[in-house]
Amino acid sequence: MREEELEQMHQQARGQTQDQQPGIEAEMHPEPVYDDPEYVGSGKLKGKVALVTGGDSGIGRAVAIAYAKEGANVAIVYLNEGRDAEKTKQLIEGYGVKALALAKDVSQPENAQPIIDQVIQEFGQLNILVNNAGKQFPQDDFLAITPDQLKETFETNLFSMFYLTQAALPHLNKEDSIINTSSVTAYRGAPSLIDYSATKGAITTLTRSLASNLIEKGIRVNAVAPGPIWTPLIPATFTKEKVEAHGEDTPMKRRGQPSENAPAYVYLASRDSSYVTGQTIHINGGDYITS
Repeated sequence: MREEELEQMHQQARGQTQDQQPGIEAEMHPEPVYDDPEYVGSGKLKGKVALVTGGDSGIGRAVAIAYAKEGANVAIVYLNEGRDAEKTKQLIEGYGVKALALAKDVSQPENAQPIIDQVIQEFGQLNILVNNAGKQFPQDDFLAITPDQLKETFETNLFSMFYLTQAALPHLNKEDSIINTSSVTAYRGAPSLIDYSATKGAITTLTRSLASNLIEKGIRVNAVAPGPIWTPLIPATFTKEKVEAHGEDTPMKRRGQPSENAPAYVYLASRDSSYVTGQTIHINGGDYITS
């Protein structure tokens, strides 16, 4: 989309909140841009099978659609957002590939193997694992972060990556790819998202360490670190005032759209990035980092 269109959408997203995590995309106004009409696939992932957690909405939906445009069959995992998941499934299938939507809580270790088993049963293979599911619970007071909140944040954002990657690994082969969703908060911190930022820092280190561990198998492991992106997580976690100001502190003076992240995930899943592993791509509107 053109920059002026994105800026207009930024101005339209005013003062809305939701009362559940991780949020419902169908209730957002304007709806996030998940399918950029200017992005045209070229068969980069033809014959591949991808699994995207948190694939019902937000960045996960945009990635799933971009993969479908590139010829991959795509499985998505979601928590309880059935309406969003069904729409994403239809969008994927609209590009002539197969789709599978699985309602599973990835934070629970007993769900990892059944998820992978269903993907293999449906498609016969797995080539791309995108660990994208996440939650965040803002707390201005560090003392207000309870053990239960800390546990839920880490189980969803970080532990799920261990569970799913361990279950998926026996099915991944040379030239296959693992892509983790980190965050700009892993690099610059966030005073009201301390536990969330801690998980994202751990994800960045996990990415580097796992890349080193799997390099001899020819399996590449990389990450994408988005900045402020217009996803259901934003109205589901912030006040109206913070939703209105979301992204305005970046040099581009606006929030990003999920579709602006998707090409990076395509790059990291395709042969285009054959010499790239252990790296993080930063998509944050110019919110530059020095570390």
